[in-house]
Amino acid sequence: MPWWSWILIWIALIALSLLFYVLLGIRLYRQFMAVMKDLGAAGAKVAHLAPAAATVDDGSQPPGSAQPGAAVFASPARMRHDYDASKSSRREGRRQRRVQRKHDRGQPQSLRDLNLS
Repeated sequence: MPWWSWILIWIALIALSLLFYVLLGIRLYRQFMAVMKDLGAAGAKVAHLAPAAATVDDGSQPPGSAQPGAAVFASPARMRHDYDASKSSRREGRRQRRVQRKHDRGQPQSLRDLNLS
């Protein structure tokens, strides 16, 4: 094999690698443009929701509830108390719904309610 054939082989390899990188760049550019198009469509969908979320605070929240994000500045003892209070109220609410459901079905709450005598 003559010495100039090695030069041709290396030129062909470099040309093929450059062609590969150009095609890879074009593919990457097209995928990026598709992502940007989808992002624009998603932004357009969300844009009409943003004004509804940014409503003016007219004091419609209950007086005992905290503003969103207020937990960051509250004391840990206060947060623990709020957590325990809401947990017990949820537990009591579930118990009340269970009692009402049993009452609606005519089921007794305990064995002493059966009147087995």
